[in-house]
Amino acid sequence: MLDQAERLRALARNNVKSSGDDVQTENTGTRIITITSGKGGVGKSNFVVNLGIVLQKMGKNVLILDADVGMGNDDILMGFLPKYNIYDVILKHKELEEVMIQGPYGMKLLPAGTGLNKLDEMDESIRALFLNKLDKLNDLDFILMDTGAGINRNVLAFIECSEELIILTTPEPTSLTDAYSLMKASVHFKIKDKAKIVINKVLNYDEGKRTFDKFNNASKRFLNIELEHLGNISEDLRVIQSVRSQKPFVINFPDCKASLDIEEIALKLCGSSKKDSLYGMQGLFKRIFNIFS
Repeated sequence: MLDQAERLRALARNNVKSSGDDVQTENTGTRIITITSGKGGVGKSNFVVNLGIVLQKMGKNVLILDADVGMGNDDILMGFLPKYNIYDVILKHKELEEVMIQGPYGMKLLPAGTGLNKLDEMDESIRALFLNKLDKLNDLDFILMDTGAGINRNVLAFIECSEELIILTTPEPTSLTDAYSLMKASVHFKIKDKAKIVINKVLNYDEGKRTFDKFNNASKRFLNIELEHLGNISEDLRVIQSVRSQKPFVINFPDCKASLDIEEIALKLCGSSKKDSLYGMQGLFKRIFNIFS
């Protein structure tokens, strides 16, 4: 953990060069957002999938990178059972088109699976070939990275690899405490000192606002940072029904409270201060190589 933390700090200082190549410096127009949570069971992957679908429906070109190493389930939430993951692109010479899942409205899902644990098996020629394949994805508006939950080196690494961070939590004290600990670790290791917060499973707007204020006040007082309230998602029985039927709730029940909340969050995200990627999909994986290898 300490070795990788030092790598993370070095990345923050040095603007990252990896695989022997300079990271692209032209503006690619892609927003790379890590979406994570302090603990499991808060609905993070379900949020990512439904947010991606709504953004795609709004005319954005969206790719979800399921970066929950070994435990990814974004595909299951959409009713898919993929044969391959990113490991097959990197080391088994599959094409991206064979591995990527085409979701609703053309949204793309790239399952990482255990492939990210195999990056140390790649020599420079394999990396170069893989990065060349990623050139096909240079027209993305959003890359949403769905990480595992909790505080570990993989989660912190993916936070470092993106320009923006969304933390999902619920009003439950344990969820809030773990989300705060995650933010504290990000600040401590000088990875990110800003984040957008989404409060899931709220009974009403006031509960979401109170929960965010509690989180934000603690962050201002003890971490000297101020967070952004991106929105709330209502507790909704239709969300549970959709998970069980493996159909995203924004498609299954487009007019339910939770779906309308996701739409509001997507609109706010699109209207927020835009921070385009300086390196796109290829540069993102160069940074991932640098940390995980």
